[in-house]
Amino acid sequence: MQTIENENILDILLSQPSGQLIEAMKKLPGDISILGANGKMGISLCRLAKIAAEKAGISKNIYAVSRFSDKDGKEKLESWGIKTITCDLLNEKEVRMLPLTENVIFMAGRKFGTLGSEPLTWAMNTLVPANCASHYKNSRIVAFSTGCIYPLVSTSSGGSIETDHPEPVGEYAQSCLCRERIFEHFSLVNKTPTLLYRLNYATDLRYGVLHDIGIKVWNNEPITTRVGYFNIIWQGDANNAALLSLLHTSSPVNILNITGEDILSVSETAKEMGRIMGKQVKIISTGKDASYLNNASKSFDYFGKPTISSKELIRMQAEWIMNGGTALHKPTHFETDNGNF
Repeated sequence: MQTIENENILDILLSQPSGQLIEAMKKLPGDISILGANGKMGISLCRLAKIAAEKAGISKNIYAVSRFSDKDGKEKLESWGIKTITCDLLNEKEVRMLPLTENVIFMAGRKFGTLGSEPLTWAMNTLVPANCASHYKNSRIVAFSTGCIYPLVSTSSGGSIETDHPEPVGEYAQSCLCRERIFEHFSLVNKTPTLLYRLNYATDLRYGVLHDIGIKVWNNEPITTRVGYFNIIWQGDANNAALLSLLHTSSPVNILNITGEDILSVSETAKEMGRIMGKQVKIISTGKDASYLNNASKSFDYFGKPTISSKELIRMQAEWIMNGGTALHKPTHFETDNGNF
């Protein structure tokens, strides 16, 4: 892939539908609601859904639902022909006013700043799912989740698989497991076809694990390997998989890990960034081999393997930082091993 020169090109690339997704749109009846659409990943996902429907030659409303505290996102979505709805998903009355659609992508949740505001985190990650699962009981639902519901595992494990028992560390991860259990409950009670979408970690270039590592390298800051390994996936591939997952929902729920093929070393990734950037890299090693790692083989069986390799993503990220690319200033906290985000 060529160097990505600006945000406009990046946004276009993040929203390119695969041929598989275009064909899937032809089979997927009904409109799509994307809840929590103004987050890091939601805007490009909304645009992808709109473009995929258009390329499939079908008429499909895409509803982007959010509080839209950031008005720029709302304006951008509307300029692409996406219908925006301002809604506080914590407010049950407001949720009841949302249009009922056959398909729902649930992306709402809270992670950053959990430490010190645990009550809001639990409310966002439990009450909001209950409001939405109840309202959309007759829809297909793909509910975003996280690999943090698994325990930290060694690289020799190959990563956690969907049948592994959850062992969440800390209140954030515990609240995420609770979110999953709520969707599971409503799926069983109402026969709502649902898929739990366990993602870690999406790479957008403006944020992500690679961005977190790359900024430290660029600024000559030491890299501490308290968590020594990680998974990544190009956000464009993760977007495509999220929409394709609507055709894999079930009751009881289906569960799907979403990430790339590789288990990457923090230290080796930092050194490669340093090589590209022409920087010396200082590694402070803790000697631990316990990380949040997912095995996404099941998703590869469904959708095929990601289109952009980890090596290519590392190069793209390094060049983005070197060229002064914008940042969202939303760290992943991937190095956290005690659950305190």
